[in-house]
Amino acid sequence: MRRRILLLVTGITVLVVLAFAIPVAFLVRSAVAQRGERSIRDEAQGVAHFVTYGHPSDDAIRNYLATQTQTNDRCASVITPENTLLGRAAPHGDGGPQPLIDPRAVPPSGGPGRDDPQVHSVPGGKVAELTVTTDGDKPYRIQVFASNKELYAGLGQWYWLLTAGSVGLLLIGIVGGELVTRRIVRPLTRTAQTAHQISAGDVTARAPTDGPREVAEVGTALNRLADRIDELIAEERETAADLSHRMRTPLTALRLDAEALRAPDEAARIGEHVTALERTLTAVIRAARRPQREGRLPSCDATAVVAERIAYWSALADDQDRARTVTLPATPVPVRTSAEDLAAAVDALLENVIAHTPEGTPFEVTLSTVDSGALLVVTDSGPGLPDGAGVRGRSDRGSSGLGLDIARRCAEASGGTMRVERSPSGGAAVTLELGTP
Repeated sequence: MRRRILLLVTGITVLVVLAFAIPVAFLVRSAVAQRGERSIRDEAQGVAHFVTYGHPSDDAIRNYLATQTQTNDRCASVITPENTLLGRAAPHGDGGPQPLIDPRAVPPSGGPGRDDPQVHSVPGGKVAELTVTTDGDKPYRIQVFASNKELYAGLGQWYWLLTAGSVGLLLIGIVGGELVTRRIVRPLTRTAQTAHQISAGDVTARAPTDGPREVAEVGTALNRLADRIDELIAEERETAADLSHRMRTPLTALRLDAEALRAPDEAARIGEHVTALERTLTAVIRAARRPQREGRLPSCDATAVVAERIAYWSALADDQDRARTVTLPATPVPVRTSAEDLAAAVDALLENVIAHTPEGTPFEVTLSTVDSGALLVVTDSGPGLPDGAGVRGRSDRGSSGLGLDIARRCAEASGGTMRVERSPSGGAAVTLELGTP
């Protein structure tokens, strides 16, 4: 967008400069030509004045003309009544000096004291011509020639000056366009980055409200939207927590009914289910009321969390004679998930291994770093996961749907994914890709 705006500003500036420079170039050319014509007129008038009032001889006229510029580009001549050429005529096509215009073809244009030169175009330039008479009514034809090169002498300097001015205006326009573009595009770029942060879950991100009024209004509207999203998330989580609290009352009644059963086995079995349901409700309440769930991006050290959960499950693994291989980095591995969520995901994966493989089945836990974040791989040598594993809501015997769904949501919330595959030994291999903060 920035490049498009800059190109648009540059194009408009070029058009404006051309609209200014082209007419000025024609005006300069016309002014230089008029100055050249005025110069040959003045010179013709000077020669006429010398001839009319000085009563010179032919030799005197030659000497006077010799003091004037006599080159191929500029020269002056006088044609006497006897049709004798004095001075130097401009070269014609045959290269020989001759009168530019036949003096007998044009009647005299003035008398003593009257000089009225006329400018005519001739091949290669222009000539200023006038006819004067002396006291004896003898006509003298005076011609001053200037080539096009002479007439437009100095035009190149004016063109260079005009070009430099045009380039300067163009550069000023480009610099001004760059400044305007930055003033417009930078707030828009930051606003777009804020929108991406909000879409990634960070509703605490706020867009800038500076810059042009229209751009500031976009940032203000986006900030209001983020505030509203934050409010809705908080309301939703609080509602879920309230509903969970309300379920504690019937859950307590159910526990009392279970304890009142006469059959001890049935009472113990139903009590275990009630206890599991109570733990689930407690986890829901904690998750709903955690600050991270209110739009803040969480983070934790995956190395520390995984090490702590493995230590927690080690007692049960040792009791079941399960060999385990744990590979963890020696340095902290920050990931974009809370310690509670990652601990719940690790617990779910390890619980699946212990619950769905025979005692004595070894397992392996590996945590490694990648460019996108971290990889947590849990493999075992058991029979493998059954069909339908990982489907949300499946919690029947032989399925690990709920546990894998907890791990999947943890990975996706961090910006990663979960993969369920076969391990090299034929068991299950679950890989969590966790994003960086």
